[in-house]
Amino acid sequence: MIAILDYGLGNLGSISNMLKVIGEKSKITSDKNIIKTADGIILPGVGAFDAGMSRLDETGLTEIIKAEAQDGVPILGICLGMQLLGRCSEEGSLSGLSLIPFECKRFRFNDNALKIPHMGWDTVDFKKQHPILQGLAGQQRYYFVHSYHAVCDESADVLMTCDYGYEFAAAVVKDNVIGMQFHPEKSHDFGLAIFSNFVKICREYGNRGGGM
Repeated sequence: MIAILDYGLGNLGSISNMLKVIGEKSKITSDKNIIKTADGIILPGVGAFDAGMSRLDETGLTEIIKAEAQDGVPILGICLGMQLLGRCSEEGSLSGLSLIPFECKRFRFNDNALKIPHMGWDTVDFKKQHPILQGLAGQQRYYFVHSYHAVCDESADVLMTCDYGYEFAAAVVKDNVIGMQFHPEKSHDFGLAIFSNFVKICREYGNRGGGM
């Protein structure tokens, strides 16, 4: 079972439906006991950085996310959920979860040729091999909606890049924690493949005795 964290922000139903198509059980929840029995965790999110961190703190999810990450539970952050995995954001003043060393910066261009937010379908490049990308070949396209992007301390933590005025991190990874700036739940078959691979990662974790 995969826990989809409910802290009042995010496309929870869309993610649950994607997992249902794959045949994976999921639970939309903020219950700590349910989260602790999950084979994997998805942290969705839309909106502002400080609002997201405040909601995680208020619901008591901040510490449980950190504890589960420390225990090796696979975690997938999506859109704002990815940004919250980092250290901080120019969008706000609160500290993030600091599970992956990066800061979020606002898009800045030398002219007004490109609009902010970066919105719509765009292609990505893979920067390293990882089980979340298993079997993915050819040009991959995903749906983006964001004004801020991750700038990693270490290039080794960048999983995918996209070009919008300049190259930025479209996905990041460190150990068992993965973040994706785009919305796989809105990316049709491309996103379904991502979720399928995340489910495989979670099942392997559960088979090792990590989950219930």
